Amino acid sequence: MWETVSAFANTDGGYIVLGVSESKGRLVISGVRNPNGAQKNFWDIHNNLQKLNAPICSNSDVQVVKVDGYSLVTIWVSRATRTQRPVYINNNPMTGTYKRNHEGDYRCTPEEVQQMLRDASNDPQDFQILEGFDLTDLDPETLKSFRQRFSSREPDHPWLALDDRNLLCQLGGWRRNRSTGTEGLTLAGLLMFGRERSLLDALPHHQLDYQEQLSENPETRWTYRLTLDGKWEPNLFNFYYRVYGRLVNDLDVPFKLDKDAVRQGETHVHEALREALVNTLIHAFHQSTRPILVIKRKEGFLFSNPGRLRIPLQRLYEGGYTDPRNPNLQRMFQMLGLGEKAGSGFQKILRAWREQQWFRPLVSEKLDLDMTLVVLPMVSLIPENVEKELREIVGNDSYCSLTELDRIVLVLAHRLGEITNTDIQCYRQEHPREIGECLKRLVRNGWLQQSGRGRGTHYNLPNQEQPDLFSLLSGSEHNASSSEHKVFSSEHKALPSEHNEPHSEHNEPRLEDSEDFQLGLAE
Repeated sequence: MWETVSAFANTDGGYIVLGVSESKGRLVISGVRNPNGAQKNFWDIHNNLQKLNAPICSNSDVQVVKVDGYSLVTIWVSRATRTQRPVYINNNPMTGTYKRNHEGDYRCTPEEVQQMLRDASNDPQDFQILEGFDLTDLDPETLKSFRQRFSSREPDHPWLALDDRNLLCQLGGWRRNRSTGTEGLTLAGLLMFGRERSLLDALPHHQLDYQEQLSENPETRWTYRLTLDGKWEPNLFNFYYRVYGRLVNDLDVPFKLDKDAVRQGETHVHEALREALVNTLIHAFHQSTRPILVIKRKEGFLFSNPGRLRIPLQRLYEGGYTDPRNPNLQRMFQMLGLGEKAGSGFQKILRAWREQQWFRPLVSEKLDLDMTLVVLPMVSLIPENVEKELREIVGNDSYCSLTELDRIVLVLAHRLGEITNTDIQCYRQEHPREIGECLKRLVRNGWLQQSGRGRGTHYNLPNQEQPDLFSLLSGSEHNASSSEHKVFSSEHKALPSEHNEPHSEHNEPRLEDSEDFQLGLAE
């Protein structure tokens, strides 16, 4: 089971249940004859550094559960923090690191292991000195524009009197290694101010992609696109200012610029989009082969960047925590009044969307692609046309008898395409088990259709042709995944007991699939 321990820790946690066997495709409770011996055996191996590189479980994570006279041993494996990953077995991270996909454990590639090791380090990923690069690799017009915007905000700042090299030193764009004495342009400096050819020499897969998908014609992939085409210098400074203006230019809210291009009278929605765009750029893993992708549609916005979250998803929604992957890029944007270090950026997004009574912003980790997605739907909770369509699906009489949770689940399925139990938890306070029962009831009534198993279970409306927002990536030529949308909660959930029902065929206890946990089977 130790591959599963590694996989759960490196992905999003899960339960391992000892005393469950599989018979004709069904999970049957067979019990553990000596649960105390099984626990001792687990802890002996768990604490053996030759088997598991670091202990991941605590005493409270291993319990004996009685079900119909049978003893089960349940082991909760928490999601490892970024400084703990990779969690590996057999003393070899390159061959002993696993991840969880649906119901299986898969060995991580060397590239995935290397990225975990990079994320585990507290060294800034944008601080490395680029050998063979110098100030000629930077675009002078970008540096000039940066100075002008910096000066408009802080006209008396002492850094404005510095030459380009010394200004870059202060910003983290030029660095001297105090141990070796070498100095040069940093990755942060090149990303923020670099020329296209220089960027591609250092980062062959560097890709910035902004798309507007505003056409009613489904054959039209985009109505406007900004990407690397040789017509502009595709550094992060230029990308931000070209994209932000287009994101907000037709918002139905007040917006204007003064003579110095300083924003005046902007709303919280403008501020939220600014935070979302800046966060996408400063938290991305820029050495990835995946693109930074921003999509604007009538229904909302999608921001996608390579790299997993560096803090748990729950903490992101709570606010007050920050752990930037590229602190020097963050510093550069801060000098322009963009981005903060207080961990309040996502709270500003939540506030703006709450004020507009739009669907709550949803953050999702695409663990198979090592990417993070932020979806900002500009959709009110239950528009009239949506309610009309839902009444047609369930019938007027049945619609009137739906609970509030039933309606929210159906609306989420309508507006977001495919949903999971964990997605719904972002919008509701009910226990995941209660949400699971609601989903099962809607499936039984034929109002939702289900696919997948365990945490991989997702739901959509019958005969729905295409999701609205979570299919956005499918319109990108860089997309390597389906439109399947999953969010995994890092919350530690208790093992549900009400899923234990008699096995109708064998007259033995059976452990039904639960969406609250994944199962690692060991007889």
